[in-house]
Amino acid sequence: MNLAFIPSPSTGVIELGPIPLRGYAFCIIIGVFVAVWFGNKRWVARGGKAGTVADVAVWAVPFGLVGGRLYHVITDYQLYFSDGEDWVDAFKIWEGGLGIWGAIAFGAVGAWIACRRRGIPLPAWADALAPGIAIAQAIGRWGNWFNQELYGKPTDLPWALEISEGPNRVAGTYHPTFLYESLWCIGVALLVIWADRRFRLGHGRAFALYVAAYCAGRGWIEYMRVDEAHHVLGLRLNVWTAIIVFVLAVVYIVISARIRPGREEIVEPDRDAAPAKGSDEDGDGPDEDGSPEADADEQDAGAKKDPLTKDEPGKGATAESAGAAEKS
Repeated sequence: MNLAFIPSPSTGVIELGPIPLRGYAFCIIIGVFVAVWFGNKRWVARGGKAGTVADVAVWAVPFGLVGGRLYHVITDYQLYFSDGEDWVDAFKIWEGGLGIWGAIAFGAVGAWIACRRRGIPLPAWADALAPGIAIAQAIGRWGNWFNQELYGKPTDLPWALEISEGPNRVAGTYHPTFLYESLWCIGVALLVIWADRRFRLGHGRAFALYVAAYCAGRGWIEYMRVDEAHHVLGLRLNVWTAIIVFVLAVVYIVISARIRPGREEIVEPDRDAAPAKGSDEDGDGPDEDGSPEADADEQDAGAKKDPLTKDEPGKGATAESAGAAEKS
């Protein structure tokens, strides 16, 4: 008999009058705000402008939500398109079901669009946001606790998760894989922060380190889960995804460090600054030293020169007087 366990909430929805506050959605929203707040602090520390991270996130977050939901629906299509299932449930994102792989991939597309619009490098922005994303995942995983989903194998450990009887689940105590992944993500965030300070990671390597570290943990946590999933060669599909993405992230870190070592010196150009010296922003050809005053001085000097002799006034007259004196 298990005397100690983590209880699950009796409901995942809190009714605030006519407004239902769903625990899953609340955790996702809090995670996004924390990621943007922390990412903004890191971006400013890198020399960027306050608010840029939030501006890019306006594009990245909606893309990420769509991508995360698409990945979940495609890889677990039987939950929505099998006999007896209602395909409309595929749109009920508040009931759970976001694939991090699709969320990161589509979110990167949205971030790329926003970064191009602002003229900033996407890898630098991703580096600033990387530990914040890991923290957001740690918070978001508690949404699974509210929904009593994505737990592991049965166990009687003191930190076992109590699951109540419900649709597609059997009452009992199980491994709290949501908690394992939440704690792992906190560790990933700390690792990225430390490595970034220690090695001055740049050009997307901090983000790649986050991806690799997360995949390493997701592999063994995924192996513990007991919910229905597609298998390939005896392994769950998400385990294979974690392995492949881990390898790609490590390869990127190695190649990037050789091709573009160091860190970006400028992450966000100052578009509000005055034109640089020697610039031709107004269309007038600059002088060698870029000074408009020098152009005016040369024009005045040219006006004072004799048009016939191309010499300064006085010099031509002196020469003529000397010639007349010699003739006389």
